[in-house]
Amino acid sequence: MQPVITCFEIDESERSFMDPKLPEGTKHYYPNAVSVELAAQHPDTTHLVVFVYSQVTKEVLDALPNLQAVFTMSTGYDHIDLETCKERDITVHSVPFYGENTVAEHTFALILAISRRIYESIQRTEGLNFNPDGLVGFDLQEKTLGIIGMGHIGAHVARIAKGFGMNILAYDPFPKEGLDSEIGFEYVSLDHLLEHSDIVSLHTAYRPETHHLINCENIQKFKRGSYLINTARGGLVETQAIVDGLEHGILAGAGLDVLEEECVIKEDKQILTRQYQQSCDLTTVLQNHMLIKDPRVVVTPHNAFNSQEALQRIMETTVQNITQQLQGELENQVK
Repeated sequence: MQPVITCFEIDESERSFMDPKLPEGTKHYYPNAVSVELAAQHPDTTHLVVFVYSQVTKEVLDALPNLQAVFTMSTGYDHIDLETCKERDITVHSVPFYGENTVAEHTFALILAISRRIYESIQRTEGLNFNPDGLVGFDLQEKTLGIIGMGHIGAHVARIAKGFGMNILAYDPFPKEGLDSEIGFEYVSLDHLLEHSDIVSLHTAYRPETHHLINCENIQKFKRGSYLINTARGGLVETQAIVDGLEHGILAGAGLDVLEEECVIKEDKQILTRQYQQSCDLTTVLQNHMLIKDPRVVVTPHNAFNSQEALQRIMETTVQNITQQLQGELENQVK
């Protein structure tokens, strides 16, 4: 019996990519989120594909009596009723990793933009001024990079940093055994990292316990003249801490791909959706942000994840999850 695959929150480009790669069978595509009414139109659905705006509730599941598996094109899965799925032997699958190298590369784009005064240099040459006075940068070699959060992204940042000849300190409350010797870095306490790092880069998840991990109190512990990089989540850093750090010469600069004032966001890919763009005006956020015009700060619009390859990996992983499930192998099944 061939599967019936119903996909929600899929745009035309995603459909064009996924359709020929999905297993043979009946396929339905919708650009909007799932609802009970839409689900009820396809009661024969065996495989359901969604993104984070689709609330897969008990009522939606009730409308899909033949459902075998749910596939979310996201890392998070709290929009899915896992308990009901478990009761009905419906497996749930996610995309746990898709952009570790992508975000890591953007992290170093920010570091290099700051260290080599790239943005200021471009502004000057656009005015046909090729005088390099006042554009002195600094080498990364022999500088100490402090990485907060040594998961997949943090580890990739560390590997890139080794290529620049940097020294690496890392803080992670759950250190992975052997990773330090494999890459060549030292696990230390958070305070030690802040006190001894020339550049501090954040790569940890945003949770209640990590809210304002960098704050007005511990910004005082930063090495004087250091730099802060954040390509993770805005809420990890108290904005006033950056302002205070710059004002008092503790921070020499910052590279920010995320801002505390952003609307609540769980998945990077949300930035690209119509729902997010309608509900959160990032232009207003940037216009009103106190740091946007500070020449010591480089701000990008939550774009670290946004590469062709990363977005393609999300779709490829979803297709792979479906194919493997049909073969009896539960790829990337959530707990």
